[in-house]
Amino acid sequence: MGETSEEPVIRLRGIVNRIGGRSIHDHIDLDVRRGEILAIVGGSGAGKSVLLRSIVGLIRPTEGSVEVFGRDVMHMSDAELRVVQMRWGVLFQEGALFSSQTVAENIQVPLREYTTMSQSLMNEVAAMKLSMVGLPEDTAQKRPSELSGGMRKRAGLARALALEPELVFLDEPTAGLDPISANLFDELVRGLQKSLNLTVFMVTHDLDTLKATADRVAVLVNQRLKVGTIESLRDDDDPWIKEYFSGPRGRGALGA
Repeated sequence: MGETSEEPVIRLRGIVNRIGGRSIHDHIDLDVRRGEILAIVGGSGAGKSVLLRSIVGLIRPTEGSVEVFGRDVMHMSDAELRVVQMRWGVLFQEGALFSSQTVAENIQVPLREYTTMSQSLMNEVAAMKLSMVGLPEDTAQKRPSELSGGMRKRAGLARALALEPELVFLDEPTAGLDPISANLFDELVRGLQKSLNLTVFMVTHDLDTLKATADRVAVLVNQRLKVGTIESLRDDDDPWIKEYFSGPRGRGALGA
């Protein structure tokens, strides 16, 4: 898979999240190693996307610490946080593109926010990122509504890569895609991760995506995390994990 190191790009310690009086995460610890694709899986409502949002600062955990690139992102100034945010990109579910803007304008959003690039240079960057994710040149001037679901995902990924990040967050990247489009997107993610030496934090429920991309898997079950390879987790005795990896769907996607 990718070239990984033991150096944690993301370090979570004692993360507790409570929403509406309900406990979502109960003192979660996690290290995400540089250069790996780590996939987060779990049942509906387990808090996969909540964990992602806790790391990128959209949700403040009730307790615990979040370090990214060795920096405590929960206790830094806005200016310091902006510097760190330039080093990561996020692909939210459905691509989260702005419907009133062209694809090129969507890709240029982080460039406008974090840089002082000229418009002509931003146009060049947008064109390069579109090519990088396998979209044709004329996609730049289209609106998101004119794109297929798979193309919207790729456009969202192009925006996530606009600032040439070291770390990319993917929230259910293949959700809603047909099997062929999902497989092609998995191949794209793995190819970009290798060529750009990215660290990828991915929320997914897709067993095929796990098999195709993940170096390690973190399972959210009973408000805690169990982390390992697919092979090691298949031997876990937790009922949900056993059913997920070794039930009919798991056997079909991962093999007996």
